Amino acid sequence: MEKIALSRRTFLAGACCAAASPAFTPLSFAAAPGDKRMVTIVLRGALDGLYLVQPYADPLLARYRPDLSLDPSKGLLDLDGRFGLHPLAKDLMPLWKSGELGFVHAVSTPYRDTRSHFDGQDILESGGDAPSDEETGWLNRAIGGIRNVDMRRAIDVSSSSELILTGPNPVDVWSTRSDLDMGTDEASFFKRLYASDPAFSKAFAEATGADTQSDAIFAAGARADNAASVAKLTAGMLKDKYRIANFSIGGWDSHINQNNVFKNPLKSLVAAITTLKRELGSDVWSKTSVLAMTEFGRTVRQNGSNGTDHGTGGVAILAGGAIRGGKIYGKWPGLTEDALFENRDLMPTTDVREIAASLLNAQFDISAGDLTTKVFPGLDLASARPAYLKG
Repeated sequence: MEKIALSRRTFLAGACCAAASPAFTPLSFAAAPGDKRMVTIVLRGALDGLYLVQPYADPLLARYRPDLSLDPSKGLLDLDGRFGLHPLAKDLMPLWKSGELGFVHAVSTPYRDTRSHFDGQDILESGGDAPSDEETGWLNRAIGGIRNVDMRRAIDVSSSSELILTGPNPVDVWSTRSDLDMGTDEASFFKRLYASDPAFSKAFAEATGADTQSDAIFAAGARADNAASVAKLTAGMLKDKYRIANFSIGGWDSHINQNNVFKNPLKSLVAAITTLKRELGSDVWSKTSVLAMTEFGRTVRQNGSNGTDHGTGGVAILAGGAIRGGKIYGKWPGLTEDALFENRDLMPTTDVREIAASLLNAQFDISAGDLTTKVFPGLDLASARPAYLKG
């Protein structure tokens, strides 16, 4: 991959976001023709879909999860009379009500083996049906299916890309140490201009390679929420020439004390989605689809440590103005013991690759042939556009 210098306009569009938490992995961007955008968010650690979007109307949920289940009387946000959203995600409710947020329940990759994070994430990002030595990601391969060759450019905001955007199609690299090509006077001007903005100050110091004591003091003290910062940077790139973006949010592995473990990553996810909407603006947001996905779900039953273990069926989160939201999609398998996968997990009924492929087709007109042979080899993709997509 080629390392590129950061342009001043791109830096100013998202400079407050250069310093990201270790919970976030590289941000990757791709240029594509037209005005439509797509953002993928990889939720690393296995998000518990039954905790985020709870089937509270089923009494079996409380039986399986006496310490982890909620209902509207306990703060759960009712969605449709059957499912409710975790109260910490309350800032997403305006999107749900406006039809810009939806969920697909009981989803998974084809992975059914030992429930390994490594293998699960490998399949999620490679787009295959089993762990392999595949070194390309489905989002990178999708770039090759975009018909305008001149617009097949990607940018990764880190020193290396994640597997999902790794592959034969070019990916530029944005580094916080890139040469801004600024003179001393110009750099000093920007430092004085944004001295009262600690987030910008820290980003600017990192981007210009600050290493003196005064620069270190100037860079200290950033208070901006990292999820919002990452999303703000993403929005700045998408409003410029890029049309595809990817970043990750970690911290979802909740074996112990799930009520507490879940708080920080969920707040980060909510901040990322709401910031994307705000920063993109109504016009760009109306043409944007967001897909948040995880390597697998978690066990239906809580464990002895008030947590949940690695499972299978989970939930995919859809957002954006291009989404027909306000609904829970997917074929719900139920929670009876005979309906569970291996008597422990939510039975998956939808392949998450189908969702990704449908979005790629709708947003970038990538053909069904390319999607099922090159992007997701072997995927059986229905020809009809799913109900969660507009148009």
